[in-house]
Amino acid sequence: MKINNNSGLLEDTTQIPSCNFDDRPDKTSISLIVVHNISLPPGQYGGPYISQLFTNQLDKEEHPYFADIYQLKVSSHLLIRRDGEIIQYVPFNKRAWHAGASTYCGKECCNDFSIGIELEGADEEPYEDIQYEKLAELILELRQNYPDINKNAITGHSDIAPGRKTDPGPAFNWDHLQQLITQQTD
Repeated sequence: MKINNNSGLLEDTTQIPSCNFDDRPDKTSISLIVVHNISLPPGQYGGPYISQLFTNQLDKEEHPYFADIYQLKVSSHLLIRRDGEIIQYVPFNKRAWHAGASTYCGKECCNDFSIGIELEGADEEPYEDIQYEKLAELILELRQNYPDINKNAITGHSDIAPGRKTDPGPAFNWDHLQQLITQQTD
């Protein structure tokens, strides 16, 4: 796993470019990783719907739930599917639209300084081991390329938008993730 610092892309990864991004504010360093979850329709895995949402191609007629979300302009830098496949939608050096109204350590607008990583999943359903393994690998690679991401600068969407967001949810095992990161650095 390697990041091309010129393009901001993760090499050897599926790229599905989203148009839902913009430039980060000048002189803003990347210093935070935000973990999310997503499944479309809710609780269902696989299929093209997450990519369609992030590329503004979601058909509101495909499922009743989509009628409420098909017009959203959202994105994430990455998605880790249940089988471990990684899809990148937005280069890391650009601002993805994943966090919304958010605050981390007193700093507002987390999209400005964070990388958003979606896990295909739901708040109450355990994540797959391969998702944790890929996430740990990604975190280590991101830290190498963005040194302002310190070991404590990994948080959930629910932590930066409390009361508004619940993901990655109680099923996400933060201790297991930290153990994997530690093992990979030893």
